[in-house]
Amino acid sequence: MQVTGSSASTAPGSVFEAIVSRSSTKKFADIPLARHQIETLLIAAARAPDHGLLAPWRFTILEGSSRGVLGDAMSTALLEKMPDADAEAQQREASKAFRSPVLIVVSALPQPHPRVPAVEQLVAVGAAIQNLWIVAHSMNLGAAWKTGSHAYSATVKRALSLAEDEQILGFLHVGVPLSKAVIRPADLSGKVRWLIDRQE
Repeated sequence: MQVTGSSASTAPGSVFEAIVSRSSTKKFADIPLARHQIETLLIAAARAPDHGLLAPWRFTILEGSSRGVLGDAMSTALLEKMPDADAEAQQREASKAFRSPVLIVVSALPQPHPRVPAVEQLVAVGAAIQNLWIVAHSMNLGAAWKTGSHAYSATVKRALSLAEDEQILGFLHVGVPLSKAVIRPADLSGKVRWLIDRQE
């Protein structure tokens, strides 16, 4: 069974339509976002399901020249991993931080809790990212969720002033989209089990 935005039997502008019509943005316009737009996205993110009300999400906002903080850290991290990387490779790595006018680094800071294991707190942060992305899409903005080795780099974490036990779950690029990836159908084939009532 496959579902796409165009085949969904819901009203245009519905939450369902926003979800199934979402796709990653491949290229962003060089247009800054207003502070209230970014704050709207963060409010949506903070309304994610959160067992224990622990709010394990953290958001680091990079705009304008501040993106260079991450870019420089990415270049340094590349050299740590590949000491022979030339200047062109280092510059290419640093430029990744400038793919969009706004870059939101989403991290998780799990807290010890007797009933809420760390994995549930990480899932909550993932849900926060999804909320942010869907609302961005509903605002005619684009987003792209990136990770890669830099999400696990101590050098990158230090550059962003993250806590030692803070985990980066995504570099979320946000802005006005110029091009997007093709919408992927929701393919449920072989992924759903229906437990049928037993007949007495």
